[in-house]
Amino acid sequence: MEKVRINKYLASLGIDSRRAIDKMIEEGRITVNGKLAESGVKVDSKDDIFIDGKSIKKDKSEKVYFMLNKPQKVLSAVKDDRNRKLVVDLVKTDERIFPIGRLDYDTEGLIILTNDGEIYNRVIHPRGEVYKTYYVEVQGTVSLSTLNKLKKGVLLDDKLTLPARGKIISSTPQFTSLNFSIKEGRNRQVRRMFEAVGHKVTFLKRIAIGELQLDEKLKTGAYRPLRKKEVNYLNSL
Repeated sequence: MEKVRINKYLASLGIDSRRAIDKMIEEGRITVNGKLAESGVKVDSKDDIFIDGKSIKKDKSEKVYFMLNKPQKVLSAVKDDRNRKLVVDLVKTDERIFPIGRLDYDTEGLIILTNDGEIYNRVIHPRGEVYKTYYVEVQGTVSLSTLNKLKKGVLLDDKLTLPARGKIISSTPQFTSLNFSIKEGRNRQVRRMFEAVGHKVTFLKRIAIGELQLDEKLKTGAYRPLRKKEVNYLNSL
């Protein structure tokens, strides 16, 4: 086996995402052959790799992929120092899974959980052109000019958001519902974008990641394995 960068190797074993593994290296939690791992070091199955003093598996775990209809008040993470419920707590599997990207604590809908670290960057990186679509309910009437402003980009933290997509479903003086798509993943981005143009979000649900649609049969909190064609789609990104 050809040696590869340690973050890629560990991600392929389903340990965590490459980004999370890089953070573990920075924190001094990973050793390779008895020495603290350095970012970018290349490894293979012959190397002795330990995380927090525990040896990792030498063989690759079976790749698993799940679609979860995340409820509100559930954290998109694998651990939490405040003991809140986690998305990984809702999926029964023997594999060590993690969420692909995040959904805000108060946002519900589609999230993918897997032990396949290779898919992580394919889905979440903004250059990948993978739009995440949300069903949004906001206070007040969203005009077409306001929607066009959101689609072109608004300033968040002194940085313009990337081009978005949007379509108004229904509108009254008190309430507007929309489908809204972004390809970034800034903290609370959809909520903050609408707040920036004067509309408070009252309900938010992710309904699609690219062409992968939330299964309408999945009740809130329920999950199912991804179908082969859905996994193939994610691998094609």
